[in-house]
Amino acid sequence: MVPAALAVVCAPVCAVEIDGRIDAAEWADAMHIADFRKVQPLTGEPGSLPTEAWVLATPDGLAVAFRNVQPADVPRTRQKVQRDFDEQVDRVNVFIDFDGDGRTGYAFTVSSSGGIADEIITNQNDFNSDWDGQWRHAVSEDEAGWSVELLIPWHTAPMRDGTGGERTLNVFLARVIGSTGERMAWPVASFERPRFLSDFAPITVPQYSQSLLAVTPYASGLYDNVRHGRDFNAGVDVFWKPSGRFQLAATVNPDFGQVESDDLVVNFSATETFISDKRPFFTENQGIFELTTPSDSSQQLYTRRVGSTGEIDAAVKFMGSLGRANYGVFAAEEDGPTGRSYQALRLVRDLATQNLGAMLTRVDDPFREREATVLGIDHNWRPTQRWNVRSRLLGSRVDVATDSVRDVGATLWADYEMDDGWRQQWIAMHFGNDFELNDFGYLSRNSTNYLHWELRRRFTDRPDDARYASTDWRWRVSTNHNNRGDKLNDQFRMSRQGQLRNGGTEYAQLNLNSAGINDLLLRGNGVVRLPANFSANYEYERPREGRWSPYYGGELFSGGLAGNDKLGWAGWGGATYFVSDAFRINTGLTVIRRPDWLIWQGRGNPGLVGAFDGRETRLRAGMDWTLDARQELRVKLQAIGIGARSTAAWRFDPAGNAIAAADPVDDFNVRNLGFQVRYRYELAPLSYLYVVYARGGFAREPGEDGVDDALLDSLSLRDDEQLMVKLSYRFEL
Repeated sequence: MVPAALAVVCAPVCAVEIDGRIDAAEWADAMHIADFRKVQPLTGEPGSLPTEAWVLATPDGLAVAFRNVQPADVPRTRQKVQRDFDEQVDRVNVFIDFDGDGRTGYAFTVSSSGGIADEIITNQNDFNSDWDGQWRHAVSEDEAGWSVELLIPWHTAPMRDGTGGERTLNVFLARVIGSTGERMAWPVASFERPRFLSDFAPITVPQYSQSLLAVTPYASGLYDNVRHGRDFNAGVDVFWKPSGRFQLAATVNPDFGQVESDDLVVNFSATETFISDKRPFFTENQGIFELTTPSDSSQQLYTRRVGSTGEIDAAVKFMGSLGRANYGVFAAEEDGPTGRSYQALRLVRDLATQNLGAMLTRVDDPFREREATVLGIDHNWRPTQRWNVRSRLLGSRVDVATDSVRDVGATLWADYEMDDGWRQQWIAMHFGNDFELNDFGYLSRNSTNYLHWELRRRFTDRPDDARYASTDWRWRVSTNHNNRGDKLNDQFRMSRQGQLRNGGTEYAQLNLNSAGINDLLLRGNGVVRLPANFSANYEYERPREGRWSPYYGGELFSGGLAGNDKLGWAGWGGATYFVSDAFRINTGLTVIRRPDWLIWQGRGNPGLVGAFDGRETRLRAGMDWTLDARQELRVKLQAIGIGARSTAAWRFDPAGNAIAAADPVDDFNVRNLGFQVRYRYELAPLSYLYVVYARGGFAREPGEDGVDDALLDSLSLRDDEQLMVKLSYRFEL
């Protein structure tokens, strides 16, 4: 049960020096917490090492301190980590839901070596690390353990007014032991459960408020060594929070140069690849605009759309609260003849056990004479401690010239927490044939009618000498039909996730798929009937031990028109080698064999599909060097080589049956390269100097030279070669 709200009082003069040293006088009036219990594995037992925390509301923000006892026989992880790290190291977490409504949370993580990460949490347990906040932290260490102090300003997030000079926050505090992976926390809540945000502990604090006006101008220069051109850009970001009830973010002529590099993707399917957004303006307090469905990565507002058809002139978003209701407004304008206009309006209302929201998005595309509007309604309901029910209803309207098309989508998913580690989940989805999110949002496919039931069991009662600290089994059955009545497939899935005593993780999954129809391969020019197929995979990852941190895995699968008659496989492995705590080198290799790889042959031949014996190799390598607390150097290399030998050509009758074709289908190879060297110097909080060298290229050519040659040849690609320098500085007024 979630405890009643606890009071966190503050003395009349309240100041905490954030130096990592917990001074008893400074924290004398703080709320003291010592009942940390295991939540990973999720046993609820007392944590294996003594941990204490203090929470204190101050005029400058919410202050939190941790004292972590760690004797000499428990290894300490002292490696340096970069911002938003995901390495398994000794660390503490502070999670805060500032409105206490279970809709949006903010996560603040500090490692024992002083590294930090921050994330936004939505949909109870969905984490997004693209957001970077401004907050203070410090770490100290002694023979008996280590200590952390944090100060999270009140201007971090918009928040509603309280009552009687007080407000209620929901918090979750945790500590992770890097060498074992054990997480102990207060209260007993877990992101492995369907409900996480709603299980935080409420605390009552004085209603402090901070105003902030931050102006961040930037200037960047780029030299293109392939086209021998130069480019100079300048712009400004503005963040204004006059009170807790309102905040505004605006950007003029933003420069989203390649200081961050996306992972390479070679995609021959009809489904768009989802790529997260790391651009600061679009990650700043974006949580209110989250309206997602259970379909993979689907969302009504996908900020990567903005800037995809033209340079961005300006963008603005503001959000605030009116009583118990929150609102958000988003607008962006692209430049040039193909530029679009984007607008979004979001409203949410939170009740004791329910959240109700609505969002209206609109995209005006004059160049294509297209206007797209989507209205989404989301409802989250927690009728008891065991149930979590989420529903979405969306309608789209697309006007092109004089034509107008409308359709709807709806989803429902319910999670039920049972006793003894058992859980159940039900999901139902319907997306109409003409339902369209992808002008502003992301949806992998429409024309869907999907049902699944999943049964889960978590085992945590393992003996101390067992290999596993816990295992989590899942069994799922599902069926999926398009909106024309064709069965896409039925599926049985079984998976197991294990947390090992050495801090490592294992994951294994088996999918058995029935025969069905593929209605995307031909891009609207018919359907393809596919036989039954399967896939089975296993992967293992272990945190650092000595100087090494390895990972490896493999997959066996079937598919294509051959079904289970031809087996494909994939294998991957790699490791990170720690030259020192501050300097590490990583490398990884993936090899894939697809014996019956079906690839559409393009608009010039819309009914033709080629079958290939495809081989692919992916190489990853890099280094990370944390020079000091403000400087880091990163090198990142990705290369992909594909060799595909044509084995057949197919056309299909109206029922989707394959007919051998005499059309010529050529062998081909693909080369793809992404290489980046990035130096970053932190001048001040959220103020950076970047020096970035980037090189890359893509080539698809006829002929099959072999995957090894394609991979090696990719290293010589030079479609782009750029040197960029970017300086941004945040002024707080």
